[in-house]
Amino acid sequence: MCFCGNTQTFEQCCQPFITGVATPKTAEQLMRSRFSAYCTHAGEYILKTYASKTRTEHTVEDILLFAKQVDFVHLDVIQTEQDEQYQYVEFKAAYIEGAVLSALHERSRFIQENGAWLYLDGELYPTDSKKVSRNDPCPCLSGKKFKKCHGK
Repeated sequence: MCFCGNTQTFEQCCQPFITGVATPKTAEQLMRSRFSAYCTHAGEYILKTYASKTRTEHTVEDILLFAKQVDFVHLDVIQTEQDEQYQYVEFKAAYIEGAVLSALHERSRFIQENGAWLYLDGELYPTDSKKVSRNDPCPCLSGKKFKKCHGK
């Protein structure tokens, strides 16, 4: 199973986008590959998939600082939409920092530049965080207890 939640393996699903072998055909594919890039610390890919208008606001170092500070464990795509100019993807990306489970809930906006979908910006929604106890099921949905999985 890929990091993004698809049933294909990472090598079949998101890795071809991250390595540049393939180009995402939809904003949802791009968003899923960006999630997988955070999981695999592929900061260059994340930076290059920002729209040109906002790319200069970010650095690979800043991206990796966040990616390495947390452990992304689950992605839920809630809804996708499009209009004449943009595609939108609403999602929740669950991550663990220490023993605290949090989520990034966002409605992202994507734009096409030179035939490729790129992340432009997003609207964040408030979420709650909760402490994960050692004997709780791991939030990554592995079926293991937290202490035997991401709680190490």
